[in-house]
Amino acid sequence: MHTHRFDVLILGAGAAGLMAAMEAGRRGRRVAVVERADRPGKKILISGGGRCNFTNLDTRPGNFLSANPHFAKSALARFTPADFIHLVERHGIAWHEKTLGQLFCDGSAQQIVDMLMRECTEAGARVLVSTTIHEVRRDDSLSASGSAFTVVAGNAVYTAPALMVATGGLSIPKIGATAFGYELARQFGIPIEPCRPALVPLILSGAEHAHFADLAGISAPVVATAGRRSFREGMLFTHRGLSGPAILQISSDWKPPEPIRIDWAADHQLLAPLRTPHARRDLASLKAALRMHLPARLADRLAEVAAPQGWTNRALDELECRLHSFAFTPTGTEGYEKAEVTAGGVSTAALSAQTMECRAVPGLYFIGEVVDVTGQLGGFNLQWAWASAAAAGRAV
Repeated sequence: MHTHRFDVLILGAGAAGLMAAMEAGRRGRRVAVVERADRPGKKILISGGGRCNFTNLDTRPGNFLSANPHFAKSALARFTPADFIHLVERHGIAWHEKTLGQLFCDGSAQQIVDMLMRECTEAGARVLVSTTIHEVRRDDSLSASGSAFTVVAGNAVYTAPALMVATGGLSIPKIGATAFGYELARQFGIPIEPCRPALVPLILSGAEHAHFADLAGISAPVVATAGRRSFREGMLFTHRGLSGPAILQISSDWKPPEPIRIDWAADHQLLAPLRTPHARRDLASLKAALRMHLPARLADRLAEVAAPQGWTNRALDELECRLHSFAFTPTGTEGYEKAEVTAGGVSTAALSAQTMECRAVPGLYFIGEVVDVTGQLGGFNLQWAWASAAAAGRAV
């Protein structure tokens, strides 16, 4: 096999891999990106419903989960949403803010992939697609300045003193997600925080499923709470359980067998009509009161499921409280097939927050989703990909 020598090898041509390649290439480094799929940026292409929610204006460390909540601060501060917006605008890509600081392309997510590929080309970085990796090893004899990494991929051998792992997480295996990045970390003795699906629909079973399954397709604005975290967004009933932005958000914080709690109308007293002078107090009146704030079928179902034993003021007080903290106890999630991201991953304790380099393995870097930094819904995970990649790309 022919051996190709580079300054930097990057495994994975997703958001983090391409960003790291262009940053390292701009600094005059000889860079090769190795991607086993037949084209780069597959996950970028499906993000934001095909329009790519490429960042969030309100990005701050509190939008991320990690065993070390401080780890992301350095990278996020040094490559901000404004930096990525500047890049997007320099390439003439039109964009818009949707809600809650979320930025999308006016056109297609393909524009972001094309932009990154153009940047890589201009920086001299090579992107090798349809290239299966057979072996990765560290060789102390290949570099005069220390260790070098060897990657056997396709029908060739690639070597470099710096190796970046940008292989993503376990989410959405149908587009090629694998555990390769975690396996590589273990090969080099790097610890892994337990992985789980995140930003994922939740499953109901038993009586809860029986009560609500036929409401599939009905949505409502709610406040969803798990533990100390709450999100105010839309919730959607599915055939298997619960979804929608509020549920996807809270799924990352939810820990079974804890319940999640739903406030059906955070700014309103739902039962106020039943408390007026001479108001009727019966099931029909309860349904009518709930219909003032909720879709009719949902209102009727909640009235039937949560109807009080009596119609006293105390019973109404208890029902009002229950409707502002309505408990569901999911039995699981829809798994990696439906999860937008993977929580957990390569332990941040093993990495430099400034460069993403492994402390115990000089020259080895982990960036993007493979790292134990998980963003909330709304462009935060792509911003982490850009920021962590920029930190590594500027360090090699």
